[in-house]
Amino acid sequence: MDTSQQDYAAQHYAPRAQDYVTSQVHAAGEDLDQFEAVLSTLPAGRVLDLGCGGGHVSYRAAPYAQEVVAVDVTARMLEVVAETAAARGMTNIITKQAGAEHLPFAGETFDVAASRFSAHHWQNMPAGLRQARRVLAATGRAIFIDTIAPADPALDTHLQTVELLRDASHVRNYNFAEWVAALEAAKFQVDNITRRRLRLEFSTWIARTRTPPHHAEAIRSLQEAASSAVRTHFEIEPDGSFTIDSVAFIASPA
Repeated sequence: MDTSQQDYAAQHYAPRAQDYVTSQVHAAGEDLDQFEAVLSTLPAGRVLDLGCGGGHVSYRAAPYAQEVVAVDVTARMLEVVAETAAARGMTNIITKQAGAEHLPFAGETFDVAASRFSAHHWQNMPAGLRQARRVLAATGRAIFIDTIAPADPALDTHLQTVELLRDASHVRNYNFAEWVAALEAAKFQVDNITRRRLRLEFSTWIARTRTPPHHAEAIRSLQEAASSAVRTHFEIEPDGSFTIDSVAFIASPA
């Protein structure tokens, strides 16, 4: 990640760290249940939580792992994760400040590499995936979960625009084909794909990132002026709540 972009993202999320620990969208979900179910079938080992945010992957992983390393660019986010882990008695969670594109770990040192709702913030998603592959053991598993963009250009443009208005650190929601291509280029073999729909309640969605009121108004204006195709795909509701696509990839080194 470009240093200036990494610093910007870290500064942007520092005041919002606690909000991501308490966020129900991040703290729960079928995708998180799926991650835990996969991890429960694997031998206890070392788990990388890449772009840990509020630490919810780390908390789910801790009972099944020898050690969990929670990595994020935001120092305050890592402080909150460490505090929460300590309060929950999860002594096997440690934290490390780093960007996904430049991981400070030796090759093949993790048994599981996981990332959830983080990759759309990376300045260089393919580079982040290559780093995850580099640090993953030859017998390891990777689990990548993220929101994804529609392939249709008009739908894609709408999503990227409202995401950027809501959160100035947003880089890009990649579409399904882009994700598959990037995983293959990073030398991952995709073993399982689960696609889901994720409803976002508007008021909590903008509160979590402390979206400026004029940006929130711009989002609502775009929603109200959107075509019927956009309103239908995103299931835009009268209060601005809407639904987007997400995907979970379970992969192994190719």
